[in-house]
Amino acid sequence: MEMTHLIIVLGAVLLVSLLSGIWVAASLFLVGFVALMLNDNSNIGLVMATTTWGASATWTLAALPLFIWMGEILFRTKLSQDLFHGLAPWLNKVPGRLLHVNILGCTIFAAVSGSSAATAATIGKITIPELEKRGYPMKMMLGTLAGSGTLGFLIPPSIILIVYGVSAEVSISRLFIAGVLPGAMLVVLFMGYTMIWSMLNKDKFPEEDDEELTNMTFGQKLYATRRLFPVMGLILFVLGSIYAGFATATEAAALGVFGALILSLVTGNLSLQTFKESLLGATRTSCMITFIIAGAAFLSLAMGFTGIPKALAESISVMGLTPTQLIIVLTLFFMVLGFFLDGISMVVLTTSIVLPMVESSGINLLWFGIYVVLVVEMSQITPPVGFNLFVMQGLTKINILKIAAYALPFFFLLLTAIVLLTVFPGIATWLPQLMTQK
Repeated sequence: MEMTHLIIVLGAVLLVSLLSGIWVAASLFLVGFVALMLNDNSNIGLVMATTTWGASATWTLAALPLFIWMGEILFRTKLSQDLFHGLAPWLNKVPGRLLHVNILGCTIFAAVSGSSAATAATIGKITIPELEKRGYPMKMMLGTLAGSGTLGFLIPPSIILIVYGVSAEVSISRLFIAGVLPGAMLVVLFMGYTMIWSMLNKDKFPEEDDEELTNMTFGQKLYATRRLFPVMGLILFVLGSIYAGFATATEAAALGVFGALILSLVTGNLSLQTFKESLLGATRTSCMITFIIAGAAFLSLAMGFTGIPKALAESISVMGLTPTQLIIVLTLFFMVLGFFLDGISMVVLTTSIVLPMVESSGINLLWFGIYVVLVVEMSQITPPVGFNLFVMQGLTKINILKIAAYALPFFFLLLTAIVLLTVFPGIATWLPQLMTQK
């Protein structure tokens, strides 16, 4: 079959299967199967078995369920409540005041959950009632939550970085470290915007938060924050062990699970019931992601047989795009794709097609992984498949398009971060280079 017709047929099969509600992983297998059939391949069963086993039976992937389990354990503690009560006293005098609890709370929780939607939901359950009671503007309440929830994808340990690392065969440890500075940059951008907006819209903020917060001494603030120290220590230990070369990503994940269990036990949140729930929750999520990775691996191999990735890479080369122009084109491509797919599906679905182009343009795959996560984060706050928007709608019952409008400034802040990352690639590559030199 002619290449153009083949692309149209496979694109149609993928689109129809996704719109019909079939599992994403099943859609990937279906498209791969059709591609091999049209390519007259007679060993489809053998190819499928070999590829899916090779993609799922890898030691690197062992970090995935462990980090998910760590997040599930801490999700069932009182961490989200402790975040609000621990951070609020320190932020009462900053322009924007308690809105920054959303941003910093999501930042800390992102470092233990690795999930965007879980981060937004967990922090939102605590902060929305508190901020609404105090009279904070709904626009910024939901905007900061939806935007900051996306940090769950970038700040390590990130589930999507593990998925990208496995798909692109890039070191997960180096990807984790590469995500630290871009994550900090996003926090600064979000907090900076919130401060500027609050200074320009003082009339929309409550006169004063409760007197207890305003009159707290330094010692009382430290005492209120005491419950956060163990969790912060666990996060720093997990990331520090990777950076120092003391542990691989998988070993650090195992240490993280052990530490989370100890913290949960000490705080009195660990019971047989919560242990079972955390284990089952981690199992369900891990199986879903692994199934998608297996389907993507099969599709990648099928695409190799068709020659489509090679043809696309050659067509990009013929166009003579510079690396910057390619990034602009890919950003538009991912933005459109984000209207219809979730983040993990976007990464595994496009890896086989995009990476040959990226490599032929001389773009660093480590840097590209962070770039992809930033673009995927944008898709979390764009309708109709922006999961963070669904989370906010579920918490507040407000129209999803209205919530999308509230989150729009944070969409542009993410776009700004991509521009900064492109102009200053060292934001993503500097720490991993230092790590290698150790």
